[in-house]
Amino acid sequence: MSMSAHSTESESLQELLREVRMERGFTQEELAKKLKVPQSFVSKYESGERRIDLVELRLVCCALGVSLPSIIKRWETKLK
Repeated sequence: MSMSAHSTESESLQELLREVRMERGFTQEELAKKLKVPQSFVSKYESGERRIDLVELRLVCCALGVSLPSIIKRWETKLK
């Protein structure tokens, strides 16, 4: 199992989070403001410069108004 931030699984999650953010009509700056973090936080996890942990993923989901299980399900579908 690859633990690289640049694995296929990580890249798929980064792409999905970017897609969902845009579907929900948020810019990186708007999402960051909602999360009370710098815009670079969003940019870095979307680009793969940093990994996002489960707690952070849940916070991002809440800020976007989507459930964590729905994101996981979409991610699993993308990986197939």
